[in-house]
Amino acid sequence: MAKRKEENFCSPENAKRPRQEELEDFDKDGDEDECTISFTNGTSTLTAAEVGIIESIQLRNFMCHSMLGPFKFGSNVNFVVGNNGSGKSAVLTALIVGLGGKAVATNRGSSLKGFVKAGQNSADISITLRNRGDDAFRANVYGDSIVVQQHISMDGSRSYKLKSEKGHVVSTRKEELIAILDHFNIQVDNPVSVLTQEMSKQFLQSKNEGDKYKFFMKATQLEQMKEDYSYIMETKERTKEQINQGEERLTELKRQCLEKEERFQNIAGLSTMKTNLEYLKHEMAWAVVNEIEKQLNAIRDNIRIGEERAAKLDRKMEEQQVRLNDAEKKYKDIQDKLEKISEETNARAPECMAMKTDVIAKTRAYNEAEVLYNRSLNEYKALKKDDEQLCKRIEELKKSTDQSLEPERLERQRKISWLKERVKALQDQDNSINQEIEQFHQAIEKSKQEHIRIKEDLDVKHTLSYNQRQLKDLKDSKTDQLKRFGPHVPALLEAIDDAYRRGHFTHKPIGPLGACIHLRDPELALAVESCLKGLLQAYCCHNHSDERVLQSLMKKFYPSGTSRPQIIVSEFRNEVYDVRLRAAHHPEFPTVLTALEIDNAVVANSLIDMRGIETVLLIKNNSVARTVMQSQKPPKNCREAFTADGDQVFAGRYYSSENTRPKFLSKDVDSEISELENEIENKKAQIVNLQQHLSALEKDIKRNEELLKRCQLHDKEIKMKIRKNISEIRELENIEEHQSVDIATLEDEAEENKIKMQMVEKNMEQQKANMENLKSLKIEAENKYDAIKLKINQLSDLADPLKDELNLADSEVDSQKRGKQHYEDKQKEHLDTLNKKRRELDMKEKELQEKMSQARQICPERIEVKKSASILDKEINRLRQKIQAEHASHGDREEIMKQYQEARETYLDLDNKVRTLRRFIKLLEEIMTHRYKTYQQFRRCLTLRCKLYFDNLLSQRAYCGKMNFDHKNETLTISVQPGEGNKASFNDMRALSGGERSFSTVCFILSLWSIAESPFRCLDEFDVYMDMVNRRIAMDMILKMADSQRFRQFILLTPQSMSSLPSSKLIRILRMSDPERGQTTLPFRPVTQEEDDNQSR
Repeated sequence: MAKRKEENFCSPENAKRPRQEELEDFDKDGDEDECTISFTNGTSTLTAAEVGIIESIQLRNFMCHSMLGPFKFGSNVNFVVGNNGSGKSAVLTALIVGLGGKAVATNRGSSLKGFVKAGQNSADISITLRNRGDDAFRANVYGDSIVVQQHISMDGSRSYKLKSEKGHVVSTRKEELIAILDHFNIQVDNPVSVLTQEMSKQFLQSKNEGDKYKFFMKATQLEQMKEDYSYIMETKERTKEQINQGEERLTELKRQCLEKEERFQNIAGLSTMKTNLEYLKHEMAWAVVNEIEKQLNAIRDNIRIGEERAAKLDRKMEEQQVRLNDAEKKYKDIQDKLEKISEETNARAPECMAMKTDVIAKTRAYNEAEVLYNRSLNEYKALKKDDEQLCKRIEELKKSTDQSLEPERLERQRKISWLKERVKALQDQDNSINQEIEQFHQAIEKSKQEHIRIKEDLDVKHTLSYNQRQLKDLKDSKTDQLKRFGPHVPALLEAIDDAYRRGHFTHKPIGPLGACIHLRDPELALAVESCLKGLLQAYCCHNHSDERVLQSLMKKFYPSGTSRPQIIVSEFRNEVYDVRLRAAHHPEFPTVLTALEIDNAVVANSLIDMRGIETVLLIKNNSVARTVMQSQKPPKNCREAFTADGDQVFAGRYYSSENTRPKFLSKDVDSEISELENEIENKKAQIVNLQQHLSALEKDIKRNEELLKRCQLHDKEIKMKIRKNISEIRELENIEEHQSVDIATLEDEAEENKIKMQMVEKNMEQQKANMENLKSLKIEAENKYDAIKLKINQLSDLADPLKDELNLADSEVDSQKRGKQHYEDKQKEHLDTLNKKRRELDMKEKELQEKMSQARQICPERIEVKKSASILDKEINRLRQKIQAEHASHGDREEIMKQYQEARETYLDLDNKVRTLRRFIKLLEEIMTHRYKTYQQFRRCLTLRCKLYFDNLLSQRAYCGKMNFDHKNETLTISVQPGEGNKASFNDMRALSGGERSFSTVCFILSLWSIAESPFRCLDEFDVYMDMVNRRIAMDMILKMADSQRFRQFILLTPQSMSSLPSSKLIRILRMSDPERGQTTLPFRPVTQEEDDNQSR
């Protein structure tokens, strides 16, 4: 391969005097800028760049170098080669800083003052940019080149000088430099334009998919677009806030303007106000008459409607009596049927229990017999196996008598080794199978426990029936609150009232107690019910004589065998006990006594005696209750506490409540009805789900038992193989080379083993016969038990509907009685209200006559009034105040008019500004919507182009890869597979070698180069981790891209020699020599073709 011309940096004789670089054209026949010959196999005809590329860089006192340059770069490909410390990275750092980049962007320091060479006061950077052609920046001022000079002081400050081609200073402002960079689209902080050594290493070693995505966004300037959109949206929100503030200000200005206008008009209209006041007084007089007439008409309508309703109630009462008679007859018939079924079920219950006990005993006997049989079977198999081995051993000994011992010993050792390896493999397999067996056992046991639990859960029919009865009681309690304490309570209380009127009681009994108390805080309803429990349904009697009378009354409403309310016998007192000394006290939480409103002293005293409600605290939160009662010393006199969930808390114990809602003290009946209806529906759905789950569990158990049986059989086979192999090993190890074996002894042992086998076999047959007999007895007992249990279940199934029907019939009777009483009470109440309305009508007619007489005195002619009297009264008062204020105020008319005009102009001006801002916001939203769609489309196009270039570049090395962009989570995943893509799966770049990852990264950077616009590209030590093959392929790709993009400049920094590159006038190499000790200047001189060839050799 032909050697190409290089540029070499040599040490000067005088280190303080810089030497100018004397570069020669690689092709003396033509200018480099006008060349069209490709250094690859391509046929590109693109011309060199005219604007924005770097023509030269010169450094003084920068970093650790006293003088570098000037370096003259070619318009296409430039390699800066040299060892570490030779100044390559200094050139790249100076390029970033010299074009306005921040010190942090170089990864070489955090402040500009760190770039000034030690011992010097300042540093200087000079960069020459090309400025030719139609796109030149102010060509008439700068000419064909723009020189950017930057001076950095020790304090970290810097200044700029922007010079023309002729050396004239055009500007010293940074804004001018920014304008030049924007015009040339130069982005020194963009890693695609300038990729420093530290950033390159960091990117190569980065494992974060988010960092790759940020790199892509920054390289394509999408990140800047996104930030611009965010800033615009923030501006829009601030504008909206201004609009809201303006609207609030508008409201205030409008109010002030109206006040000024009103004041101005009031001065001119004082006489008009007085006239209006007289007219309002006339309207007021007749407005009062109108309102009384409306009230009279309403009363007459109510009386007419009431009379119609009274007749309707009479008809309802007659219909209700007929329904009550039918309901009582139906209840009696159902009750008779249910009693017959209950007697038959009770008669069969003892027999069923006896059958169940018999089944359990016979099942246990059968299981014990089965265990004994299996034990004998295993013993028989072991004896049989021993017999086979003894026979085999005897045969082997007989055959081996005449054979040579040495070959037999070697063969024996080989076989022992092979058997030990096989035993080890079988033991590993046995351990694995044992684990599977244990897992199957656990799965089966878990499924069986779940099966039992679900069967228990399926018994929710009684709960469902109870909930349905409770729902019925709640619906009934909407019309009668006493019904909540039991379906018979209203009738019992009527009987108590009747007995008291007849003189059967010394004092009328009080109850139920729950109806005599009221909660101060409804959220404590469940807590109070959990505390009082059955006392809410209890009754209080003055003495035992009254108790006996009450018991006789209760027998009529509570049949024998059913629970009756508790009766508390205590002398009635008119004053509540003084419990201040023994009551519990807490600053935050009440006791049950203080949480209740109890009007009757007898009720309060009974609850204090029976439950000690003055010592029980109510704490809504469970954790707080534990803290108060258990984490610290309980409050004085406090025995226990209840939470809002009904949980009971003692100093050392905690009991959860079984109830989830209050039954007696809740005020929101409709909510409880709705919750109970939902619960009933859920229970029905639960039954269906449990049945489905039960069926699935049975299938799982059956399948797991089959798999378990297979594993157990397999395990037995493996254990037999292990025992067989171990036995063979022992036999082989026990053979002695020089001793004969007593065959007769083995034959005697085999004969003895056969006798044992016959005894075990006979015992097995007896045990099997016993087991079969026990099995038949067990099955027979199970069949008898199932038959009687089925009969009882059938009777229970017949009883359940009858119970439900009885409950419904009972509820129907109560409902009809309650309905009848309801209509009677309504009729009485309605007639009282109707008579009251008639008396009210007479009074209103008299009042109307008086008001009409007064109105004619004020205004003889009746006028039509549309406003109410209250509104007219407010208007009269307001008008009087205005007239008085105008009389008292003597303000200047001109001044008031001026204030009105100023207020009006201020209001109109602000209103116009707010309207303008609204139009601006609307237009901005339309524009932003369109531009954001364009931004998404642009991002999609760049993503597709990047993927296409990346795949194309990888294919040159026969690699396959893919890029996954996740714009939502802002991640970029790159997967690369060396070799044929259809023969291996894609790997993450972290799984690649250093060279493969570096090559893949170069492909990624080149794909970004293909989609990002910039006049030059700088890349520092891109091939540091590559092997020779990947470096060669990466270099070819870079050169190929450079050839296809001659309008761009490429500056590549590498420690490699680059001696194997093709010869081309588009490639320029700046070779930097290693600095000598104490050297501060790195000059260079051009190298001839002959010297280049000699160095290559």
